[in-house]
Amino acid sequence: MSGVPDRSALMHTYAEPTVTFVRGAGSELWDSEGKRYLDFLSGLAVTGLGHAHPVVAEALSEQAGTLLHVSNLFGNAVGPEVAVTLDRLVGGGTNRAGGQVFFTNSGAEANECALKLARKWAGPGRHVVVSTWDAFHGRTLATLHATGQPEKHAPFAPLPEGFEHVAYDDLAALEEACDPTRVAAVLLEPIQGESGVIAPSSDYLGGVREMCTERGILLMVDEIQTGLGRTGRWFAFQHTGIEPDVVTMAKALGNGVPIGACWARAEVAAAFSPGDHGSTFGGQPLAAAAARATLAVMEAEDVPGRAARAGAALAAGLERLDGVVAVRGAGLLLGAALDHQHAKDVVVAALARGLVVNAPRPDTIRLAPSLLVSDAEIDEALSLLGAALADVDRSTNAAAS
Repeated sequence: MSGVPDRSALMHTYAEPTVTFVRGAGSELWDSEGKRYLDFLSGLAVTGLGHAHPVVAEALSEQAGTLLHVSNLFGNAVGPEVAVTLDRLVGGGTNRAGGQVFFTNSGAEANECALKLARKWAGPGRHVVVSTWDAFHGRTLATLHATGQPEKHAPFAPLPEGFEHVAYDDLAALEEACDPTRVAAVLLEPIQGESGVIAPSSDYLGGVREMCTERGILLMVDEIQTGLGRTGRWFAFQHTGIEPDVVTMAKALGNGVPIGACWARAEVAAAFSPGDHGSTFGGQPLAAAAARATLAVMEAEDVPGRAARAGAALAAGLERLDGVVAVRGAGLLLGAALDHQHAKDVVVAALARGLVVNAPRPDTIRLAPSLLVSDAEIDEALSLLGAALADVDRSTNAAAS
């Protein structure tokens, strides 16, 4: 297969792509011209098991030939099983956490569920949700306002009311903003992915949990990018030992099949009554079958342990590259901070050499490879990225001379 498809009928919500991918296997991708690439972005932390994982593919095929969809007016046999597994993983993997799950089609929808649940739980007069600057929680109108990036707000004003922002990793600022007579919930990422893979200080989430408990405010943790093994635990909040009231997840849950989930402690979930919330496709059999297969492979492969080990090797290799001044993140969600502001040029140079990464900010390269990535693939990625950094260094020096 070759050639670029006609994109004229698509809305221009994305920059025109320079590459069109047509096939993938594990950590590898091939474009429409037959060129091979090493994928160290995983569709923005989505394909945690790599591309075309055979167990997931077989589960999809079997389910597609059995039952694709039924309305949520009726039950299906797959969704409840996935919910039980997620409740156990939120509890650490061994014992159930005692919560309940609402299935969605995306991370933004999982956060929408959390926002509605917080308002219903808190009752009239306590509708404010406090989130942080530089956060990313989605692109629906409500989750866009929860996202702490004003440049994304301006074109769509006025946005829904009831959202306030404070600096990330600033417990004092959060405490000042959280008036329990008006605030229903705090919504936080345990690691901010879209702002450059920023991890908070070690005592931040614990302090937030304590404050929320004291004031009767929900602590809602957005694990859409960090969840399901990527940081070296099933969920990134587990590194700190806290117990959130609400956890949202998506991305890696279906290994590329659109599915998300909002988990909440049972007493919080009980605020919803039949008819309060819904989703036509949420938890339907095909997506749930993908999630069931994905989670089974994740547990069999111990992906948190693999991510911790592989992430340590990748981070150590990144630190040795010329031009990298620091490495942020955990497990296999890493940000390589550069000594210049040309990260986007490095991404372009890396793609030309056959490595897929991205630049969430001008001085940072983000890497989020498959959780099954091999040592040889890590070595290859480091070599390609090192060469791309050298390419950009030469071109910027030539332009300056």
